[in-house]
Amino acid sequence: MAKNEQRIRDRTQEGTTTKSRLNTEEPVNALVEQIVGRTGARGEIIQVKAKVLDGRNKGRSMRRNVKGTIQVGDLLTLRETEIEARRMRGSEAR
Repeated sequence: MAKNEQRIRDRTQEGTTTKSRLNTEEPVNALVEQIVGRTGARGEIIQVKAKVLDGRNKGRSMRRNVKGTIQVGDLLTLRETEIEARRMRGSEAR
């Protein structure tokens, strides 16, 4: 265990740490197409369907959770486009 920790420290000091597999691209814009519903313990999170406008997943429609005021037609700035929010129970939107 101690040897592995020492190797990690050495790599960090050399500047050869591994990069995250996500976040390899710069942020992209997405257009809010539909508001699916509210979620969270107090309903403070809004689940929306958004269409990605730029980047590798351009044209893909995906489900995302948003905190704060949002309406159809707003632009979201997404840091990554690989992960999608889970579908809400009881939502009719597919």
